[in-house]
Amino acid sequence: MNNDSRRKLRLGALGLIFLAELVGLAILQAKENLEGEWKKRDAWQQPERVMDALGVQPGSRVADVGCGKGYFTAHLAERVGAEGKVYAEDVQDEVLKDVANYAGEKKLTQVVTIQGTEDDASLPPDALDAILIVNAYHEMKHYDAMLQGMAKALKPGGLLGIIDHYDAPGRPRSEYQEEHKIPPELVREDAPRGGFEFVSEEKGIDRPKGDGGGHFFFLIFRKPS
Repeated sequence: MNNDSRRKLRLGALGLIFLAELVGLAILQAKENLEGEWKKRDAWQQPERVMDALGVQPGSRVADVGCGKGYFTAHLAERVGAEGKVYAEDVQDEVLKDVANYAGEKKLTQVVTIQGTEDDASLPPDALDAILIVNAYHEMKHYDAMLQGMAKALKPGGLLGIIDHYDAPGRPRSEYQEEHKIPPELVREDAPRGGFEFVSEEKGIDRPKGDGGGHFFFLIFRKPS
């Protein structure tokens, strides 16, 4: 190998190292941006109050259905600790990869990702103390099947919390799905068919206009003992 070939190899290796550093910096920046966004959400989304209402405590086994990027998954994992379990469920493979990567970086071994389907969250049966659905119930087209599956996953007496974007009743359900909102009255009608009894309507959550605005109701149901 002549000197010119060696020089090209060194330059190529340096280029790969530089590219790897750029990728690493981009990943770190994205993670910092996500955590910064989450801290802003804490002020209005009140995760501690939500978890208190559902009785989530160290050692609890819970699920975040429709987990998205994992905002509530991260809070639940911190609350239940290493002795608990958090099942982060979503139908989108890409967001579940992000959640798994985040959990791996933070050493949150209590987080398990699950890819569900449109009619089944695929949660373990008779295993959970609580299930939380935040801004995702309105998306469920097979809501009866989803509720029935979640009831099977809860222990007797286990709680289901549903937080969703409020809208007034009186229109076809398809319109609410298109607008990503739902009346709480519809949720309360669905729950008994899924095997749940109504427990309470907690204080709702108001999202700031800068984050999209809107009022979110908070309903709690129970799987009968």
